[in-house]
Amino acid sequence: MENATGSKKMTRMDRLEDIIQKNSKPLLPQPTGIEPQLNRIEGIKAVLFDVYGTLIISGSGDVGTATALDTAEALTQALVVSGFEGELESAGHIGKDMLKDEILSWHKAGREAGADYPEVEITKVWMKIIETLCNTETIRGRNHDIGKIRKLGLEYECRVNPVYPMPKCMETLEQLRQRGLPMGIVSNAQFYTPVLFSAFFEKSIEEIGFDPACCIWSYKELKAKPSSSLFPKAAKFLKQNHGISLSETLYVGNDMLNDIYTAGEAGCKTVLFAGDQRSLRMREDDERCADLKPDAVITELAQLPALI
Repeated sequence: MENATGSKKMTRMDRLEDIIQKNSKPLLPQPTGIEPQLNRIEGIKAVLFDVYGTLIISGSGDVGTATALDTAEALTQALVVSGFEGELESAGHIGKDMLKDEILSWHKAGREAGADYPEVEITKVWMKIIETLCNTETIRGRNHDIGKIRKLGLEYECRVNPVYPMPKCMETLEQLRQRGLPMGIVSNAQFYTPVLFSAFFEKSIEEIGFDPACCIWSYKELKAKPSSSLFPKAAKFLKQNHGISLSETLYVGNDMLNDIYTAGEAGCKTVLFAGDQRSLRMREDDERCADLKPDAVITELAQLPALI
């Protein structure tokens, strides 16, 4: 069905939540062999979280654009189900190489503009790839709307990076919400990352208990962890909305560099989530993490509330 502008209306199965649900199968975390260190942390008034590998199991260990885990077959399938037409097998092979090159180009431009750790906005990356494939007539048609491009990006991400909620995720967040602790997120992410929560839990970020102003997404900032600029932005809204400083804030993440080092440098107390081998990043070869110790280590999200 088309509207007055000639673009197709979004059907139910085009909704981002439904795409995630359709492509998701249960995943279990893989044991890490790490022993928890369940130290009580005093004076905590707010909690910030990472997403991939902490609240959400990630099949690739991180958001797909960060790991560059891609296949031509995955892209071909995503093009088909997203309604593109043309030489789609060729488009899959050409497009997956273009994706790598375009991300590298974004990163180079970001560094030249002064970003310490540049991030891409994946919708714009896919728009450029599709435009190029249309110009070479590998894909037929023109003027593919933003909804179709976003569907392609999500369909592709679901194939290269299957995700599922970490055990006891919602129960843990609910306990913290009931205790009146403001919560936020500082995460490497793309447009579909916040949608994971409404897809899996049928609640918005705000309904779950997160303060949207304290949710800092890398794709919106065009900077990724371990950039030094993300936590100060969270700090601004924690102070403005809740009167809480980062020294009174706990950050929970699975990466010793991106999460524990960066949050600690910003002033947070830190908890390493060592609950899934896929995503645990100890970073032992990075000098910034050589003698670094989090304030506590958990191997299950359910261990967190008792530490605060």
